[in-house]
Amino acid sequence: RLIDKKDIHNNTLQVINQYVEDRGKHDNRYDVTILVNGLPLVHVELKRRGVPLKEAFNQIIRYNRDSFWAGSGLYEYIQIFVISNGTETKYYSNTTRDAHVKEAGSGHARSVKQTSNSFDFTSYWADADNRTILDLTDFTQTFFSKHTILRILTRYCVFTSENLLLVMRPYQIVATERIIDRIKSAYMRKIYGHREAGGYIWHTTGSGKTLTSFKTARLASTLSFIDKVLFVVDRKDLDYQTMKEYDRFEKGAANSNTSTSILEKQLLDKNARIIITTIQKLSSLIRKNQKFPAYDQQVVFIFDECHRSQFGDMHMAIIKKFKSYYLFGFTGTPIFGINAMAASNASAKNDPADKTPQLITTTAQVFGDRLHTYTIVDAISDGNVLPFHVAYVRTIRQKKEIADGDKKVWDIEKQGALESPERISNVTQYILDSFRQKCKVNKFYSFSRISNINEVAKAQSGSSSAAGIKENRVAARLSGFNSIFAVSSISMAKRYYSEFKKQQENRPEAQRLKVALIYSYGVNGDDNDDISGLPDDENSDDTRLLSAADRDFLDAAIADYNGIFHTSYDTSSAKFQNYYKDVSLRMKNREIDILIVVNMFLTGFDATTLNTLWVDKDLRMHGLIQAYSRTNRILNSIKTYGNIICFRNLEKATNDAIALFGDKDAKGIVLMRTYDEYYNGYTDSRGERHRGYAALVDELLKIYPIGERILSEKAQKKFIWLWGAILKLRNILSAFDRFQQDSLLTERDVQDYCSIYNTLHEKWRSEEHEKEDINDDVEFEMELISNIEVNIDYILNLVSKYHDAHTSDRQVEIKNDIERAIGASPKMRSKKDLIEDFIASLTPQSNVGLDWNAFVHERIRTELDNLINDEKLKPEPAKRFVNDCFHEGYVETSGTAVAGILPPMPRFQKGGNRDQKKQDVIDRLRGFFNRFYDICPEGIDEGGIQEMRAPSAKPV
Repeated sequence: RLIDKKDIHNNTLQVINQYVEDRGKHDNRYDVTILVNGLPLVHVELKRRGVPLKEAFNQIIRYNRDSFWAGSGLYEYIQIFVISNGTETKYYSNTTRDAHVKEAGSGHARSVKQTSNSFDFTSYWADADNRTILDLTDFTQTFFSKHTILRILTRYCVFTSENLLLVMRPYQIVATERIIDRIKSAYMRKIYGHREAGGYIWHTTGSGKTLTSFKTARLASTLSFIDKVLFVVDRKDLDYQTMKEYDRFEKGAANSNTSTSILEKQLLDKNARIIITTIQKLSSLIRKNQKFPAYDQQVVFIFDECHRSQFGDMHMAIIKKFKSYYLFGFTGTPIFGINAMAASNASAKNDPADKTPQLITTTAQVFGDRLHTYTIVDAISDGNVLPFHVAYVRTIRQKKEIADGDKKVWDIEKQGALESPERISNVTQYILDSFRQKCKVNKFYSFSRISNINEVAKAQSGSSSAAGIKENRVAARLSGFNSIFAVSSISMAKRYYSEFKKQQENRPEAQRLKVALIYSYGVNGDDNDDISGLPDDENSDDTRLLSAADRDFLDAAIADYNGIFHTSYDTSSAKFQNYYKDVSLRMKNREIDILIVVNMFLTGFDATTLNTLWVDKDLRMHGLIQAYSRTNRILNSIKTYGNIICFRNLEKATNDAIALFGDKDAKGIVLMRTYDEYYNGYTDSRGERHRGYAALVDELLKIYPIGERILSEKAQKKFIWLWGAILKLRNILSAFDRFQQDSLLTERDVQDYCSIYNTLHEKWRSEEHEKEDINDDVEFEMELISNIEVNIDYILNLVSKYHDAHTSDRQVEIKNDIERAIGASPKMRSKKDLIEDFIASLTPQSNVGLDWNAFVHERIRTELDNLINDEKLKPEPAKRFVNDCFHEGYVETSGTAVAGILPPMPRFQKGGNRDQKKQDVIDRLRGFFNRFYDICPEGIDEGGIQEMRAPSAKPV
């Protein structure tokens, strides 16, 4: 064995520093490495105080590219990286990489699988009370104590089924340890079967509760005295989702079930240690079986999102039947006394005829002690989730003076006003007009999306276990984000869906938003106005209880969906389940622009591409935080906040919910700052002054006027920093409607400065190997610069103007605009010669759109033929390979596909370096793909080029 995991102190730790690796592409000197039994498992990269911490992160990326693979490649087996500038220290696993750093282009470097993670996914170390430990000295005394670092390496690192390593965050580690300690303590004291044997974990939505519960379940299942671990969710879709997550952490680690009978078999199977099931199936099993062997076994129950209203009855059933249980709950929004429901009990929800009033208990009364807390304030402060930007759009005005006797009259008038056709039309028009701005449709980013989505949905319905489902992921380039529209009732959902269809009828098809609708039976058709703020639970697969009119309308909406995505769903039981899952996957892939819901998808649904929630319903307490939290998952530097647009006055409800689940001062952390603060600057709580957008732009225009060259290295670095800071603020301010009038920079100015920025990026990167410290003092915001993407439609629009211009002066002006636009876009720069050659080929009789298609048709065929001839590839297999790449959206480098197109080569003779040849071919294929993918035909057949894809009619 390389490491002893059972007795961690039976391992030897050593520290080396300033190790020099001189066998890579460049000599590198590593700062500090921790050896475990002689193997480098932890590496520390240090910067001097005052240097941004991200530069240490970038330094490790460079090491990975240049030299970690050198020699015996032992540094590729580093498990944990630590980065510090003395003042600030963070850690992360070895598979956390900047998604936009290109894979090494040399045949020497091994291909490293990239993830969507970036510097934003690095973690602070903290104590049990979530106080971050930043200073390097304090960090070292705790994190690098022998016991701690060995436990992290052997116990709290999770190797996923996708060959990625995850290292748990401190709050996840603390929560796991406290649950395991509570189980051991309860067993020793023989208090199992009592509330004192359990407890609950309050970890805010989006903080990684699934990983924590997985590790907890795994560790609990290894305890010698525990017979079963049951992870209980409250909806079938969450059962599938949790199973999928558990499988991602470790294939086959848990057992899922599709029926109560399968659950019974699993409880009787000694090898089924971890079981994922739903509340409904567990409740059914208890009702059917008065006696059952599992009732007498040592069973750990872990409940996900334990605030659900059905839990009251389920709790009573468990404590009556099971004798030796340990009950734990995870929640992002616990029920306290102030927001406990005091209306009807859970059974009344399921049976409207049951009017027996009972108190719904608090989370602590059900589960016991709170074992650990990690609030939304903690998560936002640590950078683990995003803050919210909340905008209120007034759609009706309340009468200024309303006497007490007129209150009910006003409520009736208000309800009528909220449901009026005129208001619904205005709200719909606002969403359609604002969607591009709010969802940043002009922002482009790379994303790993699920492919073969119909096959996945098909497999979900036909498989008895989600464990058999394989998700294929492909690289994709997405434009902007997507959104959910939460409305107050099924009736309102139907009205809004109809209005969206009506208002989009006259739009060109390419400009129409993809709007989907989903709802199912809920006991209350309208807003639930009770004090708890819990939304009505909709049964995600039960449409039979819907009224005939509601079900017919949903069938019609699903038919529209089928027409868009070429699917075949309806409201029948089995097909509606698949519709739900298909909608979920397409939301995660950003294939749906707006999803209209009543309560579904407002809890438990995670999609990193989702950034906006439109709200036309009353939310409060739990429901408000849960709904808002659909939008605040970290994705990239473009997504800086969750965007909430309220068409009702939820300001007080928002402040109350934030105060309840954070603290009274949490508002300043959870909500984004005001427009004026970002625009004019502000002073933070630590007394640090942050300059605003206006001051930065003023400095830019004074020091770097357009048209003047930036000569010195110092001036270039200053410009890179200044324009990067402006780009960050422009990205934030773009959510505010006012910014369009206050931009201070014209579109032409932005393009000019982006062009300078791109030129400096190319210059500095080309000099990177001569300047070893390039990553130490220059940080480019290339993900943000790519936001201001100038696509081919924009360029062709300018080319059309150039062609139609009647004077040479006007043509020169437009040609300068074209050059400026190309220079501003990293993607378009690789197509500069294509566009220039096309312009030169134009004649007075030319049709720009059609001729561009023919021109690209010819060039792609010519350049592919040249590539095949230069590299002596097998022509027909090579064309099929390229065709597959364009269909899949990325160049596949794994497997035997590339090897199958290479020419025959001697393996052992001089000049027969097949690996180097393969890498050279991959590099050329990637260059070809990146040059033509966004302007290419849908496919390339063996005989040449299929039908060209015409430019879209989207406005620019």
